[in-house]
Amino acid sequence: MKKLFTKLNNNGLFIKMFIVMLLSIVTISIAITYSTIRMSEKLFMETFSITSSKVINQMKNSFESFSYSIVTAVNNISSSMTVKDYLTQSDSDSLSMSRSYYQMGEQMSRIKSHLDAYDVGINLLGVNERSFSTNTAIWSMPIGELVSHVITMKSYDQPDKLTYHYDYPNEMNGYSGTPTIIASKALTERTSGYIYGVLYFAMEESKFKQFYTNYTSDGNDIIILDNTGLMISSNRDEWIGKKDKKLLNYARNIAESGIDYKNADVMERNQIILSEYLPSFDLYIVNLVDRKLVMKNLIDTKAIVFISISIVSIALFIVFLISRRLTKSLTDLVKQISSMPKYEFDQYVTASGSYETMQLANTFNSMLDELHEYVEELMETQKKQRKAELAALQQQINPHFLYNTLASIKIMVEQGNKENAAKTIHALISLLQNTVGNISETISVEQELINMKNYAFINQMRYGQRIKVNYYVSPDCLTFQLPKLIIQPFIENAFFHAFNKKSDGFIHIMVAQEGEQLICEIVDNGDGMHVNRERGLPSYKSTRQLFSGIGVNNVNDRIKLLYGEAYGVEIRSRINEGTRVKIRLPLILPKESRIN
Repeated sequence: MKKLFTKLNNNGLFIKMFIVMLLSIVTISIAITYSTIRMSEKLFMETFSITSSKVINQMKNSFESFSYSIVTAVNNISSSMTVKDYLTQSDSDSLSMSRSYYQMGEQMSRIKSHLDAYDVGINLLGVNERSFSTNTAIWSMPIGELVSHVITMKSYDQPDKLTYHYDYPNEMNGYSGTPTIIASKALTERTSGYIYGVLYFAMEESKFKQFYTNYTSDGNDIIILDNTGLMISSNRDEWIGKKDKKLLNYARNIAESGIDYKNADVMERNQIILSEYLPSFDLYIVNLVDRKLVMKNLIDTKAIVFISISIVSIALFIVFLISRRLTKSLTDLVKQISSMPKYEFDQYVTASGSYETMQLANTFNSMLDELHEYVEELMETQKKQRKAELAALQQQINPHFLYNTLASIKIMVEQGNKENAAKTIHALISLLQNTVGNISETISVEQELINMKNYAFINQMRYGQRIKVNYYVSPDCLTFQLPKLIIQPFIENAFFHAFNKKSDGFIHIMVAQEGEQLICEIVDNGDGMHVNRERGLPSYKSTRQLFSGIGVNNVNDRIKLLYGEAYGVEIRSRINEGTRVKIRLPLILPKESRIN
């Protein structure tokens, strides 16, 4: 936090005013937006709970109407002697059986007519192991399996109660059809309580959805739960047949406490839960509403964002006008200072505007005067220091070169090769005279050519004639000046690095004029190397500088330091093909020619 305030204090007046106003506007906008959302949510929940309760009551009425039709059919079947006789009498002759089955069909058709509004199939199972079905396509099962079925057992355990069950395709329960809702009731004699059969009402789960499908939508789901938490029906097919104890507890809590709704995380979402208990079915209607989806559709986020952006834009425009009016003269001064070219200290700012701004401008101009004098002194000092460093660098001779050269001369003398020894000594003396003895910063191309020949001769005497050196120098370039030891490091590099794999080769040295530039090229057909793409220089750092302390990279830096970025060294190389070094220099005439 302390760093934030420090950074804020270092900014301009306009920035500070802008940040303060921006924070104020954003804070107010967030507060208004939050209040609007909270009020909208509260209003929605109040309205939603009332509306959803009415919808659930409508669903409950539909279920109760269906239950009433089932109960009516149960009463009609229980009081029918035709049904009782069919389920209790033993088989006799085929004619009696046919007559009994026909009468049973007629009786069941009359009873079934009261359920025509619902796609329901009626099945009966008697103690005489006779069965009857009005529609085998909905729910059918062999008598042997039906007798021991869990639904039949539950009906025997609760003979006075109409119970609802969920039967789904499963090899374990002996049923291979579609998911079905079953209502079952044991048929008993009124006086003795003797159970003479079981009555089953079957409705496919897909048809059972007709009671609530019209009330569902995206993010608004209905689930029918039994008293074990089993989802026996839902508009979401993937939920059917699953158990959810947590959801059952919420449904019971809502039904028992009398609250309108509950917020909870179920089905991996934050849901609004509404529930209603169906005593006739012993089931729960559960309505799940996706809170996030509902709130997204309820609140017009785009409109709120548009209004907020509009408010912020208007406020920023007002702040801009006010700040411009208050800080115009100061802003003009800052612009003048900012637009000044870098390192140019002779462009003064105009002193105008308020008293404070004029004082700042005058002070700044005085500071420029002092800074200008200081920079001139500093630049002069740096020039002297640079010349001294370059002079010292040019005078460096690697002792190993001298040791090895003198050792080679000694061997020549011992072997009696006095002529080559004398030539080598003469070449070494000439080379040392022009590098150490000559204190000039530059030498002519002609003299540099002599130095290169002497250096190449010494190396060929030491290491043999396997590397040929050829010189192609344009006569009109001989008098031009160039810095000492500019070409030598590249010849040295070619001698000792370019022919490690190849046994022999050549080095071409070319000097020519190209426009207003002096071009020096060193070309070899050696091993080649990798070149740094950014600088155009070798990617390795050579530590073997046998003659001078001036390395390849240092040559490029020297040229740019002396003559600018337009000049320097370019290297192109291909592995196993060779290397081409191009040195660009300005055309420098001897001092005598410039005087004339």
